[in-house]
Amino acid sequence: MHGAEIELKFPVSDPLAFSRRVEALGFHLQTERTLEQNTLYDSPTRDLQARRQILRLRTYGSHCTVTHKRQPATPNADVHYKTRIETESGIDDCDALAEIFLQLGYVPVFHYEKFRTEWASADTPGHLVLDETPIGTWAELEGDPAWIDSIMERLGIAIEDSTTLSYGRLFLNWKNATGSPAQHMTFEACQPVTA
Repeated sequence: MHGAEIELKFPVSDPLAFSRRVEALGFHLQTERTLEQNTLYDSPTRDLQARRQILRLRTYGSHCTVTHKRQPATPNADVHYKTRIETESGIDDCDALAEIFLQLGYVPVFHYEKFRTEWASADTPGHLVLDETPIGTWAELEGDPAWIDSIMERLGIAIEDSTTLSYGRLFLNWKNATGSPAQHMTFEACQPVTA
């Protein structure tokens, strides 16, 4: 798969109520709540980050994918949406590709995980997910901007309540707000520190 990824995220305070609202809009459950584990790779000097690119291995249930994301050649003037050029493919062996990355000089730099639930609708061109992360629950809409606007309106979500930030940036904001020493956005690392 290769093409533009256009998306928005927004926080969800009540996942169960949100799920009911989504189904009332005609979406059907595509993938039940499934653990997703992600590892970002970069050179030791963070060359990809400097070029605003990511290289990711993702395990989602029993499926593994490799993804590269980069900025569009011509940045989108509409900053209400996050737009990246994404190239992604399923792979048979995540461990083998991780070893190839290491041999090429790319090392794991950030781990993040979440429980993801996915919905789809036969008569709409977009994708809706609910991500339960260690730092809160977020919904994500991916599709054409007009479709995103329509679903946001139907869900009663104001555009100012949405964000284009990545989970990496949301994690750094959470760390700054909480003072957490966590280096990765995993459920274990983000546990509250007990005295």
